[in-house]
Amino acid sequence: MMTLLEESLSWTNFAIFLFWGIVMLLIILGFVTYAIYFERKVIGWMQMRIGPNRTGPLGLLQSVADVFKLLIKEDTIPRKAERQLFILAPIITFIPAFTVIAVIPFTDKLFNANLNVGLLYYVALSTISTIGIILGGWASNNKYALLGGMRSAAQMISYEIPLVISVIGVIMLSGSLNLRIIVENQAGGFWHWHFLPQIVGFVVFLIAGVAELNRTPFDLPEAESELVAGYHVEYSGFRFAFFMLAEYVYVFAVASLITVLFLGGWHAPFPFLDFIPQIIWFLLKFSFIVFCMFWLRATMPRVRIDQLMGLGWKLLLPLAIANIFITALYMKIIS
Repeated sequence: MMTLLEESLSWTNFAIFLFWGIVMLLIILGFVTYAIYFERKVIGWMQMRIGPNRTGPLGLLQSVADVFKLLIKEDTIPRKAERQLFILAPIITFIPAFTVIAVIPFTDKLFNANLNVGLLYYVALSTISTIGIILGGWASNNKYALLGGMRSAAQMISYEIPLVISVIGVIMLSGSLNLRIIVENQAGGFWHWHFLPQIVGFVVFLIAGVAELNRTPFDLPEAESELVAGYHVEYSGFRFAFFMLAEYVYVFAVASLITVLFLGGWHAPFPFLDFIPQIIWFLLKFSFIVFCMFWLRATMPRVRIDQLMGLGWKLLLPLAIANIFITALYMKIIS
């Protein structure tokens, strides 16, 4: 892909880019479909329930049926809604969620774009989804949707700050914003992975990442018990599906980014295991992070809004700032 970028852009190259974009979209859609299924099965297992087991063998077609149902449902727009913004909001929410995946390196040869500022690209685009959620809540002309959108704005701004600051330690250790260079800096065994010297940054990033996803225990923008369904209460059919799709695409993106930044990316935990394909190691680490997100949803209750904001500003932000000084001290000791 990168060699094509170095050549002059032709219709052939454009067709190749379009083809790989469609392939990546299909992979993401497949992940979302079965991430929902596995989440329901994992939560059911943890809470001593059965989970989906009727539609298809072992219930494997339940998510497919749910997606099909959303696609054929009637698309309704409230009469007094801001029509243009109401239609645009799900698109603004989803597109950044998909485009951030362009900079994720899955192996040393399997990646879409090798940007020198890949980490900055990810952070910059991921914040745009907040605008879509706010617009969806405001354009719906519904007080519960508006409250959900306002909560989302407050939550995402509050947790975006410690999330970004928590990765500064990784940037200091690797000396680059390029995600491939960050992974290459962790070669040689798990003792070189960043999660060991960056354990504080790792914990802060994981908690802030879950909050950015609006997932339990931080799902205040769509708290069913308080706001009916939050910012997307007036959405139905495929527009509602776009919001759900964006959430699970961000699960894919955040889990991939944690794997790249802190868990060595495609590198094996021990050098003698390098014969195993790199994509296998990436998928194992990625799956573990996704499982942990499902685990949190199955076991933790929703926090109050004051607890949510207090955790971000009073605990995570000071820890993220302290991590920078800890990293500087660590680099001084080992140098």
